[in-house]
Amino acid sequence: MTVRDRAAAAWLDAMARFMTASPQGWYAELGGGAVVVSGTEFASLNTVVSLDPTPDLTALETLATDAGTRPFPWSMVVRSDTAADLAARHGRTARHDGPMMTCPAPDVRLPAPDTTIHHVGPDHANAYTTALAHGFGVPSAAFGDLMGGDVLDTPGITGYLASASGRPVATGLGIRSGEMIGVFNVAVVPEARRRGLGRAMTARILSDGFAAGATTAYLQPSADGWTLYESMGFRVVDSWTIFVAG
Repeated sequence: MTVRDRAAAAWLDAMARFMTASPQGWYAELGGGAVVVSGTEFASLNTVVSLDPTPDLTALETLATDAGTRPFPWSMVVRSDTAADLAARHGRTARHDGPMMTCPAPDVRLPAPDTTIHHVGPDHANAYTTALAHGFGVPSAAFGDLMGGDVLDTPGITGYLASASGRPVATGLGIRSGEMIGVFNVAVVPEARRRGLGRAMTARILSDGFAAGATTAYLQPSADGWTLYESMGFRVVDSWTIFVAG
């Protein structure tokens, strides 16, 4: 299996475990495709997805029809252009690329450990959500109880907070699937940016993931984070096609 296929499989496994643990999440599979539901207002977190290079369009049609009945925005994610007409039939007429980056353990470049970063469990779910939302510039209510329930107590899922002056200023989430460690939720509140916290948070997730047995890390970068991740050793190995409402 190629590294791009391993990253795709790990991402889908991560979504399955995360959404199953979240009190407002839902996950189901059909014909090689899946529906990933966060229950939030973000289309990127409510997704009909097939990561097979030749997706089962009948299964995707069924999943898209189901998604269209739910009261939240949603997207369609595939690794080819074959679903463009299907996506358009369901009103997903705008599209953009979603790069996938990976980094094998021997290639990673890590800074010195940051002692302000610590693991957090379910008792910190509210503080985590508040910092995450502030970092992304949205109200905490936009995430709802996504990080509640058993999410921060699920084996293989590790939440992180960095604190300054007694309050959370950065978040991160690592999800390990076998030999792959996924990097998610790296966010820094505006008043704590340009201090290296994004790099330090990513490094902590990678360091812990590799120590636990992972051999390769993966992530989907934002435009702002691209240069940072490249400087740490990540390289683009794949590009997914994401359809959203036009």
